[in-house]
This record gives sequence, C-alpha cells and structure tokens, in this order.
Amino acid sequence: MVTTSHHLSAQQHERLDRATAALDGPVGAVDLEAFDANADDLVRRAAGTPIRVASKSVRCRALIDRVLAREGYEGILAFTLGEALWLAESHYDIVVGYPTVDRVALAALSKDEEKLARVTLMIDSAEGLSLVKAAIGTPAAPVRVAIDLDAALVIAHRIWLGARRSPVRTPEDAVALARIIAEDPDFQLVGLMAYEGQVAGTVDRPLSGNPPAPVIRRMKKASIAEIAERRGRIVAAVRSLTDLEFVNGGGTGSIESTHADLSVTEIAAGSGLYGPTLFDRYDGFTPHPAAYFGLSVVRRPAPGIVTVAGGGWIASGPPGLDRVPSPTYPFGLSYVGTEGAGEVQTPLRGHAADELAIGDKVWFRHAKAGEVCERLDVLQLIEGDSIITVAPTYRGEGQTFL
Repeated sequence: MVTTSHHLSAQQHERLDRATAALDGPVGAVDLEAFDANADDLVRRAAGTPIRVASKSVRCRALIDRVLAREGYEGILAFTLGEALWLAESHYDIVVGYPTVDRVALAALSKDEEKLARVTLMIDSAEGLSLVKAAIGTPAAPVRVAIDLDAALVIAHRIWLGARRSPVRTPEDAVALARIIAEDPDFQLVGLMAYEGQVAGTVDRPLSGNPPAPVIRRMKKASIAEIAERRGRIVAAVRSLTDLEFVNGGGTGSIESTHADLSVTEIAAGSGLYGPTLFDRYDGFTPHPAAYFGLSVVRRPAPGIVTVAGGGWIASGPPGLDRVPSPTYPFGLSYVGTEGAGEVQTPLRGHAADELAIGDKVWFRHAKAGEVCERLDVLQLIEGDSIITVAPTYRGEGQTFL
C-alpha cells in the first residue's frame, strides 16, 4: 500500500536510490506503485464519469498506454495537432484541447481518412474555423471539431477569475458558432469543452498564503455554481441544433465538482497521475508523489552545502516559489537564497549535505506534471527496488511539440 508518511516516503526514496544506483544524474524516475494508486484514485473520484487523459501532463507514451489500459479511462486530450497525429498511430480517440494554426499538420490530417475519424480539433471562433478550412482544402472526410467554451468566473464584468481562453461564453455565442460549423459540409461538430481552471488549477492553500484559503474556498464555491448553470444552458442550446458525442470539463483539481455537473460526459485529467508539488495543497485529495528526478552531487563547497548539476527546471505559470522544483531527499535540504535553482548547477544547504558524497544523488519533485519530460529523454519505471522498463519521453522519441 502506498502512503505519504515520512517514514515510508524515506523508504520510497531509498528504493529509488537502490534502483538507480548505477545511473548518474539527471535521472527521471516514476514509482509505478504510486502512479497506479493515483490512477485508481482519479477513477474513484470521477465516480463513473470517464476520464480523458491530458497528455501534456504525462508526455510518455508507455505511461499513457498504461493508463488507457485501465478501466475508467477513455481517450486522450492532446495539446497540439502534431502530437495528436503522432499518437493517432496507436488508434486512440484524440481531442486536441487547444486551437491550432499548424497548416502543415492540418493538411496532413485532411488527407488521412482514418485519422479524420479519430482526431477532433478545437475551435473557438469563426476566424479560427476559416483558417482551418483554408488549410485543409477538400478533406477526405468531414473534419471533427469541438467548441471551446470560456469557463472563467467574471465578476462585475471586469474581474476575471480563471484562464483567458475562449471568446465563447454564452449560449448565444455557442449557437452562433455551431450554426457556422453545421452549415459547412467539410466539418462535423461533435463536442464541447469547458475547462474551469479557477477550480481545477487553483490550490486551496497557496504557498504564499495569498489569497487566504477562505477566500479561495468562497471563489471556488461560486465558480462551481456559476459554470454548472452556464455550461448546462450552453450544452442544452447546442444540443437543440445537433447531437454531441461529448462534453469535456474539469481537471485533476476539480473532478468531484465536474462530475456533479450533469451536462459533462467526460473529465480531463493527467497531472494527478504524477502527483507534482502543486497538488500538495488541495483540501479534497492528496495524490501520491510518483514522479521524481535525481541530480548528482558535483561539489561540496563548504560544510553544510552541496552543489548538484542542473536544477533550474522551473514550471510554467506565474513566477513564484511554488514553481521551483522541491528537493525532497535526503530530507532537510533547501536552496541557497542568493542562487536558487540554477541553470547549470544548484547549491543546496542543510544538515543532510554533510552526509552526501560526490556522485550521490539528490531527489527532486517538479512543481508541475509533464514539463519535466522536456528535460529528459527517458524515464526509469520502477517497481520495488528495480527498474522494470526504461521508457522514452516524447523528447526521447524525437518529438518536441511545445
């Protein structure tokens, strides 16, 4: 059984050390026991609503395949069309979660009838649809598209809480775009998507303490009610025009509330599989840390300080301490304030530093899931004390989509 207690956390890190003893840093490792436990927990939280795997949060085909082989998971939410075309070779159902202006990829899609049947594009404007139409020419079959809805909470027409995504916010907006799509025989409207990032992607207890946790809880409660009501009206309005195969919503941080919205037919999730540090501060769930990277000690510049090679693997989003990788083992190490996480080397201070020798590894957790794979060509997939598979990341397979 996986646990996050301090004692067994030490055991987990010691297992990583033993399994990778012959490898020098940087080493990416995924504890499969923790990964599988997270996969089960996401399904439990979804309570029967299928989960579409957000591939940007995994970026390793072996692990995407592992998840999609489990009950409760159906299809992939890709982040670029190029990625979708590549993954479609495995015959998965793929929705591209963001609009694309990749004309080369669009032209390739338009000529491939099999991929046209498996890949759905995301549209949020007539302008975007026009670009796609110009790029595809005459497709071998109708191009499947979904409309991306804006799910942000807007207060007093000026305070915007949530991701700045689609211009489609109302039933009228959605119906107008749906009519344009329906009138063109080269397209088929098959779905809607609304990602409530202010719920799914906002931690309940920020590292900075600002805004305070009670304010965040009130914001989330208001957002959940608002998006459920508005999304329901939009879905009903579009369904009056055409059948929809899916309505996608949510993310790892909002599974319960998204599942409760009866207009949603599937939930997107991926970050919860790896359990990065940004997910340590949610109230409703606690993923098991599953993904780590180990960096080698290359210097001991002074008592109580060691230096590791690399380390500046900063996560995307608003710059802050919560975007920095966390040194997790040996326990008790922290950054030197004047240097932080460095591009080429990173000094760490703490009582554990004096126990480390040149060549030993320090284990880190990344702030976000998936992004660490852009730094590594392989992940060591570990069970017990052993590496059972060395799995290439997207980058390791020569793919650099974003």
